[in-house]
Amino acid sequence: MWFDPACPWAWMTSRWVEEVEALRDVDVRWHVMSLSVLNEGRDLPEQYRRSMDEAWAPVRVIVAAAQEHGEKVIKPLYDAMGTRRHPGGRRDTAAIIAESLAEVGLPEELAAAGDTDAHDELLRASHAEGIAKVGEDVGTPVVAINGVGFFGPVVTPTPRGQDAANLFDGLNLMTQVPGFYELKRTRTQGPVFD
Repeated sequence: MWFDPACPWAWMTSRWVEEVEALRDVDVRWHVMSLSVLNEGRDLPEQYRRSMDEAWAPVRVIVAAAQEHGEKVIKPLYDAMGTRRHPGGRRDTAAIIAESLAEVGLPEELAAAGDTDAHDELLRASHAEGIAKVGEDVGTPVVAINGVGFFGPVVTPTPRGQDAANLFDGLNLMTQVPGFYELKRTRTQGPVFD
């Protein structure tokens, strides 16, 4: 699964993936992608541009943490950041990063990675890997099963129990149809964090 910690829809999908892990024999690998990278050079409304500028820091910190401490820290650090941002409703990015690093037991000095492009080559490579599975006209989340990727699923609230398993089984079946590309309907509500 590819996620940007700033995206509430990726958060919802990540909670579903977590549920699926308990219900199906799956080996989930967590990867970052970046809405900031995706939107580079695009003409964006000023408020969205500001949010994209701010979204660099969390993904940079996760990439730096993974480089220095291994991929095993990606999911716990994402969970810590995402819990504060999404169900927690917080937007104080610097404090979220600092608290999340402490929660996961990572050095506070990693927070400085959010303000530098020192790890952007790795960030861009992870982003490119996810986008290569789905194309340029989508965002986050990206889920791939056996190498076949899709944008989404975009869900709310998080499917639990048999509903989560059924959604996974359906997506798994769709990945087996070579010419299947897209299903979509208009979202009529925002994320419901439970």
